[in-house]
Amino acid sequence: MRAGCLLVLVLLALGACAPTGIYHVVEPGQTLYRIAKTYGVDEAKLANANNIRNPNQLEVGQHLFIPGVTLTREVPLSDPPKAPPAPIVPSPPTRSAKTKPAPKVSKDKPAPVKPASEAETIPGPKPAPGTFVWPVRGEVVTEFGQADGKSSKGVEIAVAQGTPVTAAAAGKVIYSGNGIRGYGNLIILEHADNYFTVYGFNNKNLAAPDSFVGQGDRIALSGAPSGGKTPRLHFEIRKGKTAVNPIFLLP
Repeated sequence: MRAGCLLVLVLLALGACAPTGIYHVVEPGQTLYRIAKTYGVDEAKLANANNIRNPNQLEVGQHLFIPGVTLTREVPLSDPPKAPPAPIVPSPPTRSAKTKPAPKVSKDKPAPVKPASEAETIPGPKPAPGTFVWPVRGEVVTEFGQADGKSSKGVEIAVAQGTPVTAAAAGKVIYSGNGIRGYGNLIILEHADNYFTVYGFNNKNLAAPDSFVGQGDRIALSGAPSGGKTPRLHFEIRKGKTAVNPIFLLP
């Protein structure tokens, strides 16, 4: 059986369980503590999964990966907005015989102008799940598709042996081993929306199975494929069992 087919079977078997997480879009007034409490996730674990060093620096519109959750929830604000004070209505002036009536004022009120902070915005397109980043930086020596008469399900990136390999997006380690022929030491991460990333030819795997990693966390040290080829990383992005060209999902 070819290595590529075996990898598909592994992905199907490991991905048959329930999704390992979802993405929550941060709204105004929401804090990391409130988000973690609403989803029943440890705050430190949530910060680590999203590579957050300062929990006070969340940005509105930021996508947080919530590990171990299947449905989005409504997160309350950290401080409920205060009700505006009741308007002060002046008492009507008393009229005497010598007092002229006040001129009539038009009852037509101008349309209220919203401040910039409350102006309506048109939501932009939903970013690719996980907002993938490059796991290493180097020259792409094998492109997606056909390479040397063979089908390539991913890309191969030339890097010096021992280069840190980082997670392209937050997710769960569903495989870490060398049991799939042709990939050497291999790591597979599962992300939200049924996405997977594959990291092969590693000299050493650093991430343990069933652990959650944040985007940019070190998961392996790069190595070299068998057959005397130069050191490189084999990298794939899959939607379910279908391999997609990583170039279209990377910055």
